[in-house]
Amino acid sequence: MATFAPVRSTFNPPVPQDFKELGISETLVLDLMLRRLLIEGYSSIAGIGRSLRLSHHVVDLMFKHMRSQQMVEIKGMLGNDYSFTLSAAGKQLAGERFQISQYAGACPVSLKDYHAATQVQSAQVHVDRKILRAAFNDLIVTDRMLDQLGPAIISQNSIFVYGPTGNGKTSLAERMLRVYKDAVLIPYAVEVDNQIISLYDPVVHQPIETDEDDIDPRWLLCKRPCIVVGGELIPSMLELRLDEASGIYAAPLQMKANNGILIIDDFGRQLMSPRDLLNRWIVPLDRHVDYLTLRYGVKFQIPFQLMVVFSTNLEPADLADEAFLRRIHNKIYVEAVDAVSFDQIFVRVVASRQIQAEPDSAEFLRKLCLREGRTELRACYPADICNILQSIGRYEGRGPIMTKPEMERAASLYFAKS
Repeated sequence: MATFAPVRSTFNPPVPQDFKELGISETLVLDLMLRRLLIEGYSSIAGIGRSLRLSHHVVDLMFKHMRSQQMVEIKGMLGNDYSFTLSAAGKQLAGERFQISQYAGACPVSLKDYHAATQVQSAQVHVDRKILRAAFNDLIVTDRMLDQLGPAIISQNSIFVYGPTGNGKTSLAERMLRVYKDAVLIPYAVEVDNQIISLYDPVVHQPIETDEDDIDPRWLLCKRPCIVVGGELIPSMLELRLDEASGIYAAPLQMKANNGILIIDDFGRQLMSPRDLLNRWIVPLDRHVDYLTLRYGVKFQIPFQLMVVFSTNLEPADLADEAFLRRIHNKIYVEAVDAVSFDQIFVRVVASRQIQAEPDSAEFLRKLCLREGRTELRACYPADICNILQSIGRYEGRGPIMTKPEMERAASLYFAKS
């Protein structure tokens, strides 16, 4: 787990002690317990509570019901707790429920509670140039750029970052997450019409260690999420996906990114056309709600409380019409770097790679980069050339050397002939 100690969210759901507080039907909880016992074989009230993220009192209520219906057999005691397993009748019912859905993890929260939690945890950002300078301290960013980013981030509306390739658009977008100093509670799963939508994704969500035990354990304290998706984006990633084998729905990208950031990198180069994506999101971006559909046609609303960042080296007007661009209030142009910024980037890169460079190496590389009809300096050039120098060194069984002939050699590999 991440070692991160941010300010806690104002959302503090208490541990439910009965089914009314749980917000989930007794039938669904019974199904979860049956499937869990079928998987584990033997368990206890405490063990089931840990597996399903339920309080001892709620599990005990369901255990007593199952015992009265002869679904379980008691095998002994574990201190003051029962050790039990499914009876023959219980196994038969569990098998039937397992055919419908194999979900036996944390008890889901209701869609209503998910709506409320996402709304109350919407980001409230307060930044100025000094705070942004600290957040982007590993990049060379001009005051002018910071002064564009600041109001855009504070607004928490979508951002269109565009400009020539190689000047750090994606790097800027990814570091926007650093301005958030608080944590959010994310549910393991959400229930809709007795269907389970798995939301927590360990690849996306970074849990934070906490000793608090007075919070509903169905919620996990995490950093605000940041999802980056590029050319692999396809329409199905923005919709519920049902695993036919398990009967479990997977949440779409925008649902996993709620209360955080979703970066559409290289926008316009996806398998999904820009027009299809923009048409899909024109309502969510405007009204902050989205609509999903279960396999059998039930349509429902989810919150769309996230900052979407579109990053592209294509012209905005070539990607979207005026109606859509109007809904993206912040459009930030990331221009090619000037000579001063280029030299500063060069110094940082060389120092981080521990490469010895001659005093005029930055100026020489600038001239190399502007040869043969090239008219702009790009922020990526110093790092890319250093990567090639390191590769040349490994090929020849030595460390990287930054001399003028070696930079010429690297540049000849890097730049295509015009």
